[in-house]
Amino acid sequence: MKKRDGLARIATFQAGEKTIHLPAVIETGELFLGLLHSRMENVPLGADPAFVARYLPKGYLIPAWVHPSGGITPPPGTCVMVPCWHTALSQPRKYVEWLATMKAALPPDTAWYAPAAALPSNAAFLCYSGFDIFDFTAVDLRSSQGRFCLPEGEFPRGMMESGACDCPGCRVGDLKVHNRDRLVREIALARQFIAAQRLRDLVESRCRMDAAQVAILRHLDRTCGFYEKAVPIARQGPLLATTGEALQRPEVTRFSERVVSRYHPPPAEVAVLLPCSARKPYSTSRSHRKFRQAIAGRGLELIVTSPLGLVPRELELVYPAAHYDVPVTGYWDAEERECVGSIIAAFLEKHRFKRVIAHLEGGALAAAEKGASRAGIELEVTCAGRPASRESLALLDSALSGERRVHHDTIRGTSSWQFGIAVDTRNLVIRGRYPWIRAFKGRTPSFSIDEATGLLRPTFEGWNLIPEGYRVEIDEFVPTGDVLAPGVVGADPLIREGDEVLVTGPCAIATGRAAMPGDEMLRSGRGVAVRVRKVKTLTRT
Repeated sequence: MKKRDGLARIATFQAGEKTIHLPAVIETGELFLGLLHSRMENVPLGADPAFVARYLPKGYLIPAWVHPSGGITPPPGTCVMVPCWHTALSQPRKYVEWLATMKAALPPDTAWYAPAAALPSNAAFLCYSGFDIFDFTAVDLRSSQGRFCLPEGEFPRGMMESGACDCPGCRVGDLKVHNRDRLVREIALARQFIAAQRLRDLVESRCRMDAAQVAILRHLDRTCGFYEKAVPIARQGPLLATTGEALQRPEVTRFSERVVSRYHPPPAEVAVLLPCSARKPYSTSRSHRKFRQAIAGRGLELIVTSPLGLVPRELELVYPAAHYDVPVTGYWDAEERECVGSIIAAFLEKHRFKRVIAHLEGGALAAAEKGASRAGIELEVTCAGRPASRESLALLDSALSGERRVHHDTIRGTSSWQFGIAVDTRNLVIRGRYPWIRAFKGRTPSFSIDEATGLLRPTFEGWNLIPEGYRVEIDEFVPTGDVLAPGVVGADPLIREGDEVLVTGPCAIATGRAAMPGDEMLRSGRGVAVRVRKVKTLTRT
C-alpha cells in the first residue's frame, strides 16, 4: 500500500504475473480468468444466511465471492468480489450496514472488486467506500441504452453533440468509447485526490447530484464510529467545510467529542467565548491579538466556530482547528446553531465556571446562547457591534476587571486531547517561540509540537509522563526500520493512522507514528504498521 485516505487507498495488486495499480478500472475477465467460466450467480445482498450458504460460490477463488451474510474469510492479500453491489447504491441505510459488516469481517489488506457498479458519477464514492477494482459493465450497459455518462450524471445520447465533452469518443461519435473514457478519467482523478488525502472533498462535490449518495454519506458519518476508525488523526491539506455534511465529518466530530470528553482545561473561574478568524491559528490574526490584549490572561479563552463547535486556545494548533476553511458570510443556519450549541452545552455542563462571557455576535452568539441555556448558565455579552471594535474591547476589559489570571498550558492541554492524559508539566521547561515550542526536563527534551498537525511528539522521556495507552506491542526483535504489521502482537484500539505511539517489546522500545489504525495492525498480514523515528535496544538481565 502506497497511500491511504480513509477506506480508500493507492496500492498494487498482484494477480499471477500481472500487477494492477489500484484503484483501477480494467477488463476483469482478463485478470480473473475464473470469471470467464462463472455461472454469474445472482445472490441478492439481502439474502438470508441459508440462501447464501447454498448458492454463493465457495473454495479458493480469485476473486473470492463475499456477502454480508456469508462466512467466507479469504486469506490476507487476496481479492474479494461483492456480487450485486450496484443494487446497494439505491439502499443508503443498508449500503452502510452491509459495508460495515463485511469490512469488519475481512482482512484489511484485501483488494475489493465491485462488479457492474462503477459509473463516472459514482466511481469516486465507491473508492471512498473502500472499493479498489472496477469493470466496464455498467458503462457499457448505459451505452447500449443510449445514455451519455458524465461525473455529473447520465444524460440522453444527444448531449454528446453539445460540446460538453471533447474526448476521443465524442470526436468520432462513439458513445461506448466516451463512457469508458469518462470512467477511466474519473478513477484517475480519484487516485489523485487519494494521494492528496482529499477524496472526501471530491466525494462531497460529486454526490450533490445524487440524493442516494448524499444519504449514504450521512449514514457513513453517523454509524457508530465505523468510518472514523479509518480516518487519519490529521490530513495533509486543509479541511474544506463548504457543505452541510462537514458538520458530521469524522475528523470534525472526533475533535469536538475529545474537547468535551478528554480535554482538561486549566483552573479558571471565568470562560470567555470568542469568535473565530479567517487566519489560522487564531492567535496570529489581528482580531485575536486585540482580544488577547483585552483579556490579559484573566479568563479561559474558548473560540466558537462552525463546524468544530468549540476550540480551546490551547488546542488552536491541533488539526483541524488550524487547518479548516469555511465560507465566511456571517450567516449560521439552524443546523449549525444546533450542532455548535450542543457542543457548548456539553462543555459548560462538564466544566462549571463562575462566569461565562460571550464576546460574540450573530450566529456564533445565537449558538452560544442556545448552549448556555441548555447548561443552565446566563451569558454576559460584551459586544457592542463588532467584537474587535474599541467599544466592545473596552467592555470586555471592564468585565474582566479584578479576575485572576489563567495559565494556558499548551503541552498539558494538547496531551489531554491527544492521549486522554493531562501531562504534569510542573517540572518541564518550555523553550522556543509559540507556536513551535518544545518542552524539556532539565536538558532532556520531552515533547515537541509537530508543525504540520499541532500534535505532540513525545520522546522516550515524554512517554514516561504518559503511563498508558497508545502502545504497540511487538514480538522479540529490534526494529531496524519501520515496524511491519506481521511483527505486531498487540495494539491499542484507540490508535488511528498518524497517531504518535510507543512501540514496546522484549528486545526494544521505539517511538514513531502509526501508519494504520490499531485494529488493522492486528488483522493485516502485510504493510507498515508504525513508521519508526527512534529505537532503543533493551538490555536483558
